[in-house]
Amino acid sequence: MEKSLQRLAWVATTLTLLLAVWTQVARAQDQDEYYELMQVFVDTFEQIDRNYVKDVDRQELVEAAVRGMLAKLDPYSDYISPQDLDRFNEAVEQEFGGVGIQVHFDREQRSIEVMTPLPGSPAYEAGIRAGDRIVEIEGQAVKEFPEGREIESAVKLLKGEPGVQVKVGIVHPDSTEVEEVVITREIIQLDTVLGNTYNEDGSWDFMIDEERKIGYLRLTHFTRRSAAEVRAALRSLRDQGMQGLILDLRFNPGGRLQAAVEISDMFVESGKIVSTEGRNSSPHTWSAKKFGTFSGFPMAILVNRYSASASEIVSACLQDHDRAVIVGERTWGKGSVQTVIDLVDGDSKLKLTTASYYRPSGKNIHRFPKATEEDEWGVMPDEGFAVEFSFDQMRQYQRDRQQRDVLGSDEAPESDFVDTQLEKALEYVRGEVAGEDTPGDDAKPDATTGDAEPKADEGEAKKVEKDAASLIRLPLLAPATAT
Repeated sequence: MEKSLQRLAWVATTLTLLLAVWTQVARAQDQDEYYELMQVFVDTFEQIDRNYVKDVDRQELVEAAVRGMLAKLDPYSDYISPQDLDRFNEAVEQEFGGVGIQVHFDREQRSIEVMTPLPGSPAYEAGIRAGDRIVEIEGQAVKEFPEGREIESAVKLLKGEPGVQVKVGIVHPDSTEVEEVVITREIIQLDTVLGNTYNEDGSWDFMIDEERKIGYLRLTHFTRRSAAEVRAALRSLRDQGMQGLILDLRFNPGGRLQAAVEISDMFVESGKIVSTEGRNSSPHTWSAKKFGTFSGFPMAILVNRYSASASEIVSACLQDHDRAVIVGERTWGKGSVQTVIDLVDGDSKLKLTTASYYRPSGKNIHRFPKATEEDEWGVMPDEGFAVEFSFDQMRQYQRDRQQRDVLGSDEAPESDFVDTQLEKALEYVRGEVAGEDTPGDDAKPDATTGDAEPKADEGEAKKVEKDAASLIRLPLLAPATAT
């Protein structure tokens, strides 16, 4: 017996030693391979730097090599250069130093037209209104800006350090005289939660149907502030006696994973919200808590083919928990999570896909490159609630929405566009509020009850989702630029 135990101990020790040796050998082989591959890169870089027929910029060479590596991965992994870093941060956080107007370039007039000032912004307080034309910035005539780069040139002059004044020459619609206006830049935080129309004081009206007390929240991005904005809007609606809610996630490209988790948690009392798993990261699951749930009312969520990422996390969560019906179109299909990694002491960043996320049902909604319409990806509208827009309808919707988003306009939008997706959502919520059967009624969820108090903050996640509209937005209309 004793000899058997000794033999077993010897075998176990031998196996442990062999495993350790094998691990060291494998590690050494990996290191050798790594060194050889890096040597190829270094030798190539050195040869180009020394012997290429023309002088080359070393920084550009390195960045091109990095982008070449990332091109072999997925569309959502990206390198953010020092030149692009500010723009990336602004896109993720929807925050920048500026004057607070949305503008576009009028080629016929060769001037910058103000689409709308932002409520409470320095430009709004200075008297700038929709339709005003900016013809000069800091003494530079807009018509003399480099052709094709007029907006870029204007943005560089209008954006900048908060607290610093900028002089602009304005021509009002009812005048030909140039008025000089001095505006002091401030930190501009773009609202991510919008309503359908404005109140008289310039704030958003989140009650779309005053008679039936149906609320409407249009969420454009998922930033650090989005959960707090949604919570504040829900409190306001609750105080007005809200009986039903429509959450509009159309054209929302996503944003912060944590924001999607916190917003989902406002409507679900218990159970899984979302889970993530990666090759080199531990599986993680976010679960809902009953405390602070806004409930006791029916919900509809509007999505379309450009609702992606964090938008899909929220819509999939509420669909799987039977908390809301999904109305509109199949979503984009982005079921991956990106981690933003600082490079060179934060002067540049690497946005790398590190995990996949899974809806409460356990399914991943990612649309892979060779996926077909018959494959399972994205978030599908509930049965009876699919409402497709043609590209022409989508253009009309965007044009109508741009007109309605103009602050301080006394004129009603000229468009006669009927938003059939919104009408379908309203039809469902109105029917639920009235206790009537609606199309697709068999698929509708049951509203639960609970306290409507704010949930405790979960802290900021280090992971951020892709927020690159250029990858998921169709350029149907020339977008306005915020400055």
